[in-house]
Amino acid sequence: MTGRPSRRQFFGYAGAAAAGAAVTGGAVASGVVGLSQDTPSTAAREISPYGVHQPAVAAASPKHAELVALNLLGGVDKAALGRLMRLWTTDIVALTSGRPAPGDTAPELALGNVSLTVTAGFGPRVFALPRLTAKRPRGLDELPVMSHDRLQTAWNGGDLMLLVGADDPVSVVHAVRRLVADAAPFARPVWRQTGFWNGTGSDGTPVTGRNLFGQVDGSGNPAPGTPEFEQTVWSDEPGWFAGGTTLVVRRIKLNLDTWDELTRSEQERAVGRKLSTGAPLTGTAEHDELDLEKRDADGRLVIAENAHARLSHHSTNDGRRIFRKGLNYVHDTGAARESGLIFLSYQADIAGQFLPLLARLDAADALNEWTTTIGSAVFAIPPGFQPNSWLGQELLG
Repeated sequence: MTGRPSRRQFFGYAGAAAAGAAVTGGAVASGVVGLSQDTPSTAAREISPYGVHQPAVAAASPKHAELVALNLLGGVDKAALGRLMRLWTTDIVALTSGRPAPGDTAPELALGNVSLTVTAGFGPRVFALPRLTAKRPRGLDELPVMSHDRLQTAWNGGDLMLLVGADDPVSVVHAVRRLVADAAPFARPVWRQTGFWNGTGSDGTPVTGRNLFGQVDGSGNPAPGTPEFEQTVWSDEPGWFAGGTTLVVRRIKLNLDTWDELTRSEQERAVGRKLSTGAPLTGTAEHDELDLEKRDADGRLVIAENAHARLSHHSTNDGRRIFRKGLNYVHDTGAARESGLIFLSYQADIAGQFLPLLARLDAADALNEWTTTIGSAVFAIPPGFQPNSWLGQELLG
């Protein structure tokens, strides 16, 4: 024994101020999952951790990702949570620039140019802490259980959330390991979900991507950088949450066996889009507008009354929009395999935007026959940070 202080002791407590200073060292359900046709290239690169917003929100869905929810330990208060955020900020700056985090036990696993991003969020119970009760963002409440939900405790809730994504799965695992280890004095993991997404076409250009039903999944998203995106995603609340957003995580099990029993035309009618291109049944290209009034020769609506694309379209939801991304997942238990989608919805106000849409889909969506939501969680995603500041500083500083 050398008597050298552990990394947790040094950075979790006595070194909190130094950890904050260390930030300066380093360079980065609306018929829609994934990104629009305007998404930037998904080629491997370094994504700066700095910005007005946390950068991964508007970025393309990562090839590999892991979500971790943690619950705060007893006795953790606003000040302690601030120390954790300073520490995580230091880790994020180092890891996203390809440098090992301070005290990294596996520094060789810190790689650059793998598009590594880390997004952090706060669950509703954080805002029950003393001196934070008046800071809860508008509409941030746990979702009610829907009639088609079959929620499992293993995938629900959480006080803190980390979403780590990269082109390289080893980099994801390494970053999660470091961040969770540094959180140990403050919080413990309660669930982990891993997923993957292919947002690159065979010619190397960005594409929307497909879920495990084979659907092009994400065609109707507002495009990042547009006024529509800004209004949909970023909070305009005054105070600490300006420039933040909220995240809904829904773990949706897909019944691939019964889905495969349908003909292609039956699958397309349930969704309201063509499997081949993602185009609406009333159009020819993926991003054509839906014609919700068009009828076929027999007088039947081309896009059915219960088609997912119709029920989730903003024009049938009083103009409500969300920015929805997704990750495919497979979960093996012995010889059994569960397949599904980790549904990620970003919006300024969960209660005002997402919940009415969710209720509408729960009541009548044709896809309910082949999908079952087994996990649900909501988080406030604080604004981004700049050099010489840290994540959540306006809330916890």
